[in-house]
Amino acid sequence: MEQYSQLYSVYDELNESYDYDSLARFLCNTIKENEKTPTSLVLDLACGTGKLTFKLREYGYDMTGIDLSSGMLSKAHEYAINNGIGDVLFLCQDMTEFELYGTVDACVCTLDSINYLTKISDVKRCFSLVHNYLIPDGIFVFDINTPFRFKEIYGCNDFVLENESSLCAWQNEYNEKTKICKFYLSIFKENEDGSYSRYDEIQKEKCYKKTQIEKALLECGFEIITIYGDTDKKIAENTDEKWYFVARCKK
Repeated sequence: MEQYSQLYSVYDELNESYDYDSLARFLCNTIKENEKTPTSLVLDLACGTGKLTFKLREYGYDMTGIDLSSGMLSKAHEYAINNGIGDVLFLCQDMTEFELYGTVDACVCTLDSINYLTKISDVKRCFSLVHNYLIPDGIFVFDINTPFRFKEIYGCNDFVLENESSLCAWQNEYNEKTKICKFYLSIFKENEDGSYSRYDEIQKEKCYKKTQIEKALLECGFEIITIYGDTDKKIAENTDEKWYFVARCKK
């Protein structure tokens, strides 16, 4: 089922405070520190509305963005057209089944997109495809939400995201046995006449142990360079909310 079937229309507005500049700077610096040849072609896997894709383009990378949500990609295309950007390729594909026209030098996958793969077999399928399309020694950087975040932050807690014209009521239900967290979203969007339309959807994320992800990377042909606990590059700890994996494609 397509993620963000309704949320895409208000996603950027509700996340307008997110620091994409810092994330892009972290990714660019991490790639440069670990690349063995200059990086030119970069894949942004699960790119959403392209906010990060466009930021990385500003660093001089030739960008391709892949996302399963046609709604998210429509927002990316709209931004590209309105800003005269014609050199970013966006593809509507599943991150476990995608196809590219050739290899890339690096791949990034952020904003807990890997957690949306709720089976470890799907994680491995994704990693195998990334490995297939990366050049030898190409860099793969991605993040996941940690067990600490699922248990202590998400849990069965409720959140509200809002701005002047939109609101998202977000209820969590984390199952410790299955390691699945369900997000029940109710989205209220203001219409031109001042009334509001309501949309509801359910999303799921899977909680993975660090060792599960490490094993999957190794089985798919990657060398793990490091794991950070934040974009300031502190070493990962069990109390981190996110882990940032940096891996090298070995062929």
